[in-house]
Amino acid sequence: MHWLASIPSPDVNGFDLGPLRVNFYGVAIALGVIAAIWLATRRFEQRGGDPKTIERASIIAVISGIAGARVGYVITHPQARQPVVDALRIWDGGLAFFGGLLAGGIAMIWVMRREGARIADVADSVAPAIPLAQAIGRWGNYFNQELYGRPTDLPWAVEIAQENRVQEYLDSATFHPTFLYESLLNLVVVGMILWVEKRFKPAPGSLFTVYLVLYGIVRFLMELLRTDTDYRLAGISRNGWIALATAVGGTIAYVIMQRRVRSAS
Repeated sequence: MHWLASIPSPDVNGFDLGPLRVNFYGVAIALGVIAAIWLATRRFEQRGGDPKTIERASIIAVISGIAGARVGYVITHPQARQPVVDALRIWDGGLAFFGGLLAGGIAMIWVMRREGARIADVADSVAPAIPLAQAIGRWGNYFNQELYGRPTDLPWAVEIAQENRVQEYLDSATFHPTFLYESLLNLVVVGMILWVEKRFKPAPGSLFTVYLVLYGIVRFLMELLRTDTDYRLAGISRNGWIALATAVGGTIAYVIMQRRVRSAS
């Protein structure tokens, strides 16, 4: 007998505040962003940077990142733009993280270069902040009953209402809570980045490549469980391949950066 039959999903995904509808998905993302900006600002200030500069840059990067994440999702999920106005409904879920990472990263680099900041310090400052935001933001998927994995009867399986199940598994009631797995693993990523920073004293800016490697691995593993992607190549989803490329690319970049530091010393 299981010590826990399953994890129930919430019956509601938000609440009304006067004429406004507050979605828990948005609340989770907002809390993650606040935590990430706080951590990145604190770390940047410890490196001698102006905290107000990275605060401004972070806000622009977040806005750009959300826009990029939504664009990436809509491009790969045509049903999300039928009708066209639905493309703007980010509160219903549907953000492609890698699109957001790319757009947000470009915006951050652009702003910080204009401010004359050292990009290496920026990269090291935000490296643990991004997975912290992801760890918190993933709980928004729980309230939307999305981003779950394959059916399972494990004691920590999450219950998904039939209207939120993928067509292939309409007769299944409980699934792998991949949002929970990824949330917990992102906290592990935060800890590992801080450990690498303290233990190995990596090259300036290379902590961000450590993040790319670790998150790439985490996301690849999650994609092996998730069921919300129709397109697959050799059994691996589009995001799975992107995650794998991110991990490999991050590893190569880390090695190159360490060698450059050693050759310069």
